[in-house]
Amino acid sequence: MAENTPEPAATLLSSLTVAEDATATPAATAPPSAPTTAMVGTASPPPLQLFNSMTKKKEPFVPRVEGKVGMYVCGVTPYDFSHVGHARAYVAFDVLYRYLKFLGYEVEYVRNFTDIDDKIIKRANQNGETVTDLSSRFIAEFLADVTELQCLPPTHEPRVTEHIDNIIDLIKEIIKNDKAYVVDGDVYFSVDNFPEYLSLSGRILDHNRAGSRVAVDTRKRNPADFALWKAAKEGEPSWESPWGDGRPGWHIECSAMSAHYLGHVFDIHGGGKDLIFPHHENELAQSRAAYPESEVKCWMHNGFINIDDQKMSKSVNNFFTIRDIITLYHPLALRFFLMRTHYKSDANHSDKALEIASDRVYYIYQTLYDCDEVVSLHHEENISVPVPAEEHKLIDDHNKAFLESMSDDLRTTDVLDGFMELLKAINGNLNDLKKLQQKLEQQKKKQQQQKKQQQKQQRPQKQPENHIQALNALGAEIKHKLSILGLIPPSPLAEVLKQLKDKALKRAGLTEESLSEQIEKRIAARNNKQFDVSDQIRKELAGKGIALMDEPTGTVWRPCERE
Repeated sequence: MAENTPEPAATLLSSLTVAEDATATPAATAPPSAPTTAMVGTASPPPLQLFNSMTKKKEPFVPRVEGKVGMYVCGVTPYDFSHVGHARAYVAFDVLYRYLKFLGYEVEYVRNFTDIDDKIIKRANQNGETVTDLSSRFIAEFLADVTELQCLPPTHEPRVTEHIDNIIDLIKEIIKNDKAYVVDGDVYFSVDNFPEYLSLSGRILDHNRAGSRVAVDTRKRNPADFALWKAAKEGEPSWESPWGDGRPGWHIECSAMSAHYLGHVFDIHGGGKDLIFPHHENELAQSRAAYPESEVKCWMHNGFINIDDQKMSKSVNNFFTIRDIITLYHPLALRFFLMRTHYKSDANHSDKALEIASDRVYYIYQTLYDCDEVVSLHHEENISVPVPAEEHKLIDDHNKAFLESMSDDLRTTDVLDGFMELLKAINGNLNDLKKLQQKLEQQKKKQQQQKKQQQKQQRPQKQPENHIQALNALGAEIKHKLSILGLIPPSPLAEVLKQLKDKALKRAGLTEESLSEQIEKRIAARNNKQFDVSDQIRKELAGKGIALMDEPTGTVWRPCERE
């Protein structure tokens, strides 16, 4: 799903003439051939503040180089399909990436692949395939998943195996600075020789452990020492090094690749909060042991996805893959669900939460679709009246609140809730416009002397063109902000609404044909005044997430939360 990134804020802060009242005289400028270009809010973004895991507080974000941001986010170990916990991290940092770009920053975003690891080697041996084939296959699957979730591609996506020389050079520096030692072809980092160790996590060394991916080795000087280089083992991939053939330890890769692409000092380093220790703690130690000037200006960590109050994890087999979820829910519903909880907090996975997210995105896109349909009917009209004052204020207030929330450590929960007022305003204008058009049509039929009588009648508070401009502006504001959040569908709204309905049918175990049969049975029951039967059919369908609505043109349905 290709998607354009949002334009920088400076190019979108447009001015607007506001109506003093709904009957204000149109501006004297030449009218366009369609409703005037919809405006977006005109407030400027406040200074960005981000929570720094190192200092344990929110801080003003000041990039190392004005106008430019270097950001590194730890990527996946590609030995299986990625789960929703992975999606949580990459959607969270995609939101940050998009917002930084919107603010006008030139962002160099690096997200790596750990394509050599004990788990990959074990799985490849089990499958009877090479490590390269296995990791490449699941890298492709991961990229397909995050594309479905509308995560923009990073600037660089390096693989560990492409940077072995960088890793070896970094280990040489650490040894030269007496912060590492060699034992039988293995190289270990010496935590005793690095007093700053544990400055990120705040742990106490006595409570430390060797790390979740390595076994305790009695050859270590300190049990907390961790491997920078592992001596070759039979049947495992290996590379030549000054210490003998072998492969990198887990942590050294990110120190080497971040320095290669972003330098020894860069702005943002991100990942899940489970990476604070040992991975990021060890990474920080390695980088500063090799080059003392190394620094990350802001460490950022996202919360977990929990199931029954336990972290979703492959190691305890309590996970759902991204592929599992988007089989039953639209990818944008999953993205919405992930953004519904602030990135630093843990999110609880449940079918109910996903249904709520799916219902919300359906409402958003249906409202925008209805808005576009009405506005398009007036595309050829010379509408040049200003946006009514009420909607102008609503849009300005929304824009201001959006920017304040996003600039305050990405408060996406408040941002998503904030769309409701605009959506209600769109539906209100659609209903009022329909009633007004019906009223005007009735008046026209009744009038014998239309011109004279119209002059005598009091004008309604709003004329149709006022509603059209209001709809145009409200729709543009919502779309603009959705684009910043990565929630604008890549397909036409009608197609996305159908996709959402198809997913709802799949969750309900129904087809279009079987649902049509149920609707016909209900209509027949109503016609026969068997209201208990018709009510039962409606309730059963609502229990499956299908809401029936009786309209003048017939019964229609839409997805809903299961009753």
